[in-house]
Amino acid sequence: MSEATPTAAPTSAPRPTSSYQRPASSGQRPTGGQGQRPAGPGGPGGQGGPRKRRPFQRRKVCRFCAEKNLVIDYKEPRTLRFFITERGKIVPRRISGNCAAHQRHITEAIKRARNIALLPIAANHAVN
Repeated sequence: MSEATPTAAPTSAPRPTSSYQRPASSGQRPTGGQGQRPAGPGGPGGQGGPRKRRPFQRRKVCRFCAEKNLVIDYKEPRTLRFFITERGKIVPRRISGNCAAHQRHITEAIKRARNIALLPIAANHAVN
């Protein structure tokens, strides 16, 4: 009995890249069947009722743009305290309603006030 040894293909031969396609069983997603997510309410499946609408919320306005006499100063912790949570985190723009420019000024003022201990850095720091 003689065993034939396979010969290696020469490395200089170019491989066809565009004609090769992977078999469907190796890593491609199924096109339908059990693997799909169920359609949500109001989705393409038509299951459930109409989508729930959120009640109308009034757009938040930057208080510093609305009232020109308000100033952002790191030496006034009472003004800055509105923009800090109980845990000591800075309240984001989407919640506070500030414009981008004033949010940057508030953030800078809070960091300066923390640096000279006018505002707490963490939740367990007590400030009178």
